[in-house]
Amino acid sequence: MFKRIISVNEILEEMSIFLFGARQTGKSTYLKNAFPNAMYIDLLDASVRRIYKNRPSVLYDQLADSNTSTVIIDEITEVPELLNEVHRLIFKTDIRFIICASSARKLRRKGANTLGGRAFPCYLYPLVTTEIPELDIDRAINVGMIPTHYLSKRPQILLSAYIDVYLQQEIKAEAIVRNIDAFERFMEVAALTDGEIVNYSNIASDCGVKSNTIKEYFSILEDTLVGYMIPAYHKSLKRKEVQAPKFYYFDVGIANYLLHRKDLQRGTPEYGHAFEHFVIQEIIAYLGYKNSDEKLSYWHTYTGNEVDAIIGNCVAIEIKSADMVQPKHLKGLRAFAEEYPLFDRMIVSWDPINRKTEDGIRVIFIRDFLQELWSGKLF
Repeated sequence: MFKRIISVNEILEEMSIFLFGARQTGKSTYLKNAFPNAMYIDLLDASVRRIYKNRPSVLYDQLADSNTSTVIIDEITEVPELLNEVHRLIFKTDIRFIICASSARKLRRKGANTLGGRAFPCYLYPLVTTEIPELDIDRAINVGMIPTHYLSKRPQILLSAYIDVYLQQEIKAEAIVRNIDAFERFMEVAALTDGEIVNYSNIASDCGVKSNTIKEYFSILEDTLVGYMIPAYHKSLKRKEVQAPKFYYFDVGIANYLLHRKDLQRGTPEYGHAFEHFVIQEIIAYLGYKNSDEKLSYWHTYTGNEVDAIIGNCVAIEIKSADMVQPKHLKGLRAFAEEYPLFDRMIVSWDPINRKTEDGIRVIFIRDFLQELWSGKLF
């Protein structure tokens, strides 16, 4: 059992909550453990779903005069009509609702009542390193951080099932795309660009569809919370900077599976890509859980200089899986400093000797970086 760091209690004192998160990130388990005395409505249960689908007003009848203070509705996308009753109850009672869903896109497509700002959106991410006792970083990099996958002795089977269920239940069943085969091919091609600058035309050519279709496909991955677009940082007038975004799947294990990448070993290019993804995944979750105003971006110039992660307007982070940081690994950070000299700069790696270079770049061991990140010492 993992103790999740997400906490919605303070928000819940003020208003109801939408809890979003990709499938199997642990939303139901977290809510049952965090709110053991709450009324729990599981809409994945066919008998329960049938009652509320046939007569959504049952919810209002149940709760209008009750002493219930907190109600959890799991998988609201199964019966989105219930949100009208939730809206009525929020308006007329002091009940706080926690409304759980894997996709806001489904609610929008079904024309569901999104409660007009009366429920605050919160997000649950895959596991993060501070939640895992005796963390095995190499395991996390190989199989990902979805709770059941990280713990499994046969994670490849679970990863395969995850993709199949996503395609069948999120994409095909909802008729989100007309050509499910093209979308499945797209997911594999998108994995090839995981952590890379997105080129819509090239991906469209590989998938045999139009560029606008590829943009819509990426939008679907974002809306169903299985992918992120990371924008480019570009404020310099002197140097020509790339402006296209980068793409990352929400979990490094999913990217590995789609790339047929397993048993990754340090020192290989494949491990290096996965290591970068793992660190980016941690940064995304940290910024999300802290409700930070700082935005994650990356920096890349047309001459080939690059920095993997830019946090707001304050920190530049390069990510390398090397055991020993060398001057060649610092090229991007040094070029970045020529344009943006006020940023703190650091490189995260397996190099165990923490130090500062003569020009002020922090070299920080991966485990120390993660500890400082989650203790709030970095930014």
